Amino acid sequence: MLSLEPRCEQHCWWRGHDRRRDSASFVAMKETDREAVATAVQRVAGMLRRPDQLEKGEQYCRREARKKASVEARLKAAIQSQLDGVRTGLSQLHTALSDVQDIQRSLADVSKDWRQSINTIESLRDVKDAVVRHSQLAAAVENLKNIFSVPEIVRETQDLIERGELLQAHRKLMDLECSRDGLMYEQYRMDSGNARDMTLIHSYFGSTQGLSDELAKQLWVVLQRSLVTVRRDPTLLVSVVRIIEREEKIDRRILDRKKQTGFIPPGRPKNWKEKMFAILERTVTTRIEGTQADTRESDRMWLVRHLEIIRKCVLDDLIVARNLMVQCFPPRYQIFRSLLNVYHQALSTRMQELASEDLEANEIVSLLTWVLNTYTSAEMMGNVELAPEVDVGVLEPLLSPNVVSELLDTYMSTLTSNIIAWLRKALETDKKDWVKETEPEADQDGYYQTTLPAIVFQMFEQNLQVAAQISEDLKTKVLVLCLQQMNSFLSRYKEEVQLYREEHLRKRQHPHCYVQYMIALINNCQTLKESIVSLKRKYLQHDTEEGVSLSQPSMDGLLDAIAEEGCSSLLEEVFLDLEHHLSELMTKKWLLGSNAVDIICVTVEDYFNDFAKIKKPYRKRMITEAHRRVVQEYLRAVLQKRISFRSAEERKEGAERMGREAEQLRFLFCKLASGFGEEMDGHCDTIVAVAEVIKLTDPSLLYLEVSTLVSKYPDIRDDHIGALLAVRGDASRDMKQTIIETLEQGPAQASPDYVPIFRDIAVPSLNVAKLLK
Repeated sequence: MLSLEPRCEQHCWWRGHDRRRDSASFVAMKETDREAVATAVQRVAGMLRRPDQLEKGEQYCRREARKKASVEARLKAAIQSQLDGVRTGLSQLHTALSDVQDIQRSLADVSKDWRQSINTIESLRDVKDAVVRHSQLAAAVENLKNIFSVPEIVRETQDLIERGELLQAHRKLMDLECSRDGLMYEQYRMDSGNARDMTLIHSYFGSTQGLSDELAKQLWVVLQRSLVTVRRDPTLLVSVVRIIEREEKIDRRILDRKKQTGFIPPGRPKNWKEKMFAILERTVTTRIEGTQADTRESDRMWLVRHLEIIRKCVLDDLIVARNLMVQCFPPRYQIFRSLLNVYHQALSTRMQELASEDLEANEIVSLLTWVLNTYTSAEMMGNVELAPEVDVGVLEPLLSPNVVSELLDTYMSTLTSNIIAWLRKALETDKKDWVKETEPEADQDGYYQTTLPAIVFQMFEQNLQVAAQISEDLKTKVLVLCLQQMNSFLSRYKEEVQLYREEHLRKRQHPHCYVQYMIALINNCQTLKESIVSLKRKYLQHDTEEGVSLSQPSMDGLLDAIAEEGCSSLLEEVFLDLEHHLSELMTKKWLLGSNAVDIICVTVEDYFNDFAKIKKPYRKRMITEAHRRVVQEYLRAVLQKRISFRSAEERKEGAERMGREAEQLRFLFCKLASGFGEEMDGHCDTIVAVAEVIKLTDPSLLYLEVSTLVSKYPDIRDDHIGALLAVRGDASRDMKQTIIETLEQGPAQASPDYVPIFRDIAVPSLNVAKLLK
């Protein structure tokens, strides 16, 4: 019975609560009434703004009455709904109270029955032990047949394994293990500390473990040859997988029982699934390592062959795995993904081993090309037959960036040594050609050349093509290296050309084809410049790379210096032959009618017929330089005071002869330069200008004529003027001094494009004072 006092207290509390709530409600209702009146006043005021609206008062009242009735109906419905909910809630509370009371009575009855049954349970312990012994004996009786047939089953299982009937053999093996494990488990339950009986059972079934090991060996043999087996007899592979699946299920069941009982049979868990993947991994590793058929000693291309065999084997194996092996394994094994990872890891390990060997430069290139390009190309992992399972974009690199960097550093170091050796050997070979008795070969345009540029840039091309196969970055590095070594090589090349020239000067008859080979060496410079530009254009495709190349030392200056030195050497040959004829100029013999200039023109033209084998840029420079030097030698002959004219007639005759010879020289060099489409510099005009000074008949105009000469040729010095006046032979001492002193007061300024002609002409060791006498 429930007490009434709490109910009374509860009732009083609720009554106080109701009084407070009613008071608050009353206040709220008053406030609501005031707000309603205020709202009504506003609405009435809004409706009765105009006099004509008073007529509609009754209509407004009826409308507001309808609205009020509607609102009151909705309020009554809402209150009624709430009251129904409260009534339902109270009914459910009364029902719940009744149920709680019933549960309390039931729990009291259960507690009473439990206390009375404790003694009864203790009295049934002997029955429990008897039931356990009965179940053990029942299990023993049930397994008697299997126990007595163990030797026969062992023989049958052995025969089945030898015949390759693996599924049947495994079935019998499972029966043997089940009998052994059942007996051992019952013994463990009955007397877990009795090791003697456990050992007896284990020894009786001792051959079971041997059969299990023998069957496992057969499974591993099939798995090792799985890629062959799946083509010839896929059923055998499926049988192996089924056996492994059975063993995995037994392992899981035994491990679950171990958690409950602590008992686990001998040899468990077998973990054959893990061993299967381990066998596949070892098989793949052995297969990849076994593809190396040659060594460096037996075949220089051993690594290329090794990598190609690996590529073919791996690609064939993965195609077979994707198309056939996946059908022999459960989908959850993801056998193709597993094999892909195994092959990738095995390849990575093998590549690491190869990278750690002492590889040569070409072998490093072969390895990096295979690792960085071939592996992910359509020839291997990117093959269409492996898509979409194989995504080359997510494959990890076979070699770590550090190993790749070390290989590249080794390659660059070795390549540097090789390029230096190749360039040295190419130069030595080329030098042997320079002393041959036969002329050098000519290219398709008829220009002499040696084989050096072709050899050098063929070597550069080969190395750049190889580097481009690996990466763009390596290609750029190799190009920079080639340019650097080329720059160093050109310095040695320049030294050898100088030695070649000096050797010839000591003995001009040797070598026999000196001129022709010097022409070839000059042409080599132009060929090398063109080849360098071609190489940069071909292998530098981006602005950033171009910036790298431009930071390398410029070789154009070196090549131009070598070519100019060669051109100078050839001109030396010319002027050595002209020396005797140049010495006849401005002498008594010359004045009486020497043909020295005729011989000079013929000799120069003959030499330049040979120089036609020089490529245009340098041949043009040679013609310009020859023109300048011939005129300079002519002026030197004038200023060396080899002759002093005694009369106006002699001065006129000499000046006219100088003018004719100047035109003769002008015609010669214009003829030589006709193939370039440009006019020659007016060096011959200098001879004409000097002749005008000599030809002048009025000594009073001599100052004006000399001033004109000085203004046209600012590099003329006072000793030149003194020597020129001495050649005239009619200028007084005072006139010479006045002209020279006057000209010294206002020296002429040379224009930026003026080519000096008098600067290098030395007057014989007579000072100005002596010339003025």
